[in-house]
Amino acid sequence: MRMLTLLTSLAATAAAGGLAFDASTAQATPSITHSTAADIAGAPSIQGGANSGAGTLADPSVAPGGNFDLSVWQLQEPVGSPGSPTTIPSSRLQGANGFQDSYFYTGTDGAMTFWAPEKGVTTPNSNYARSELREMNHDGSSANWSLSGTHRMKATLRVVSVTSNVCVGQIHLGTGGSSTKPLLELYYHSNGDIVLGTENSPFGGQTPHTVGHVSVGTTWSYTIGVSGGHTIDLTVNGSTTHYAIPSSFNGYKQYFKAGSYNQSSSNSTTKGARVGFYALTVSHS
Repeated sequence: MRMLTLLTSLAATAAAGGLAFDASTAQATPSITHSTAADIAGAPSIQGGANSGAGTLADPSVAPGGNFDLSVWQLQEPVGSPGSPTTIPSSRLQGANGFQDSYFYTGTDGAMTFWAPEKGVTTPNSNYARSELREMNHDGSSANWSLSGTHRMKATLRVVSVTSNVCVGQIHLGTGGSSTKPLLELYYHSNGDIVLGTENSPFGGQTPHTVGHVSVGTTWSYTIGVSGGHTIDLTVNGSTTHYAIPSSFNGYKQYFKAGSYNQSSSNSTTKGARVGFYALTVSHS
């Protein structure tokens, strides 16, 4: 397995469903090695109850790149010129002195925090602002993998605040056609519902599936992925569900996204969605 590992030094147990995430077990192949504080033997495990908060093992005094390996991600922010949001390349994100600002920063609990206000610069194909990571390759090219094989993105996170709902993870269409849609989006709603949206075809229509419920501010975990070229696999707090991928997606390649992609808009720069991530792992095999 080729493992691209992005971890803080936090090893967490998902609050609502008891899904243990032990960062000390993460491994990389000899050709791709990423070491973080979480790789140190004996890294502690924080056991979270139903109302558990985040934990404070990561260093809150450094940029996200000091706690996370950001070598395989670029960042899109809700600023820039109309239709052309600012993009921060991986090279600027990496290290303790890497990029951070009011939209992407290390929280007081060590979380890699994303803030997307309701008013912000959007992409040409969206009405909503985002502070969101986009998967990249180590050579700086855009990740663009086929549906065949097994592909996973795992996260431990909490939604700190949200006006309506926010997308916290995606598998998005890459090359292979003219569509700019996602294959799937994972949403967190202000009432606590966690909802998977699966796209009906590359040209639109999304089917929602309620897959969990946690209170705002509660830590939880997810794994989104595809396997065998035909199946979406989703685990939320230990509960796994599977969904068939329509054949109309067969010609498209894919990539992962994670962060705060707000799903409401207004003229407010103080309302929006703030999301903190404590662990994030991407793997391909």
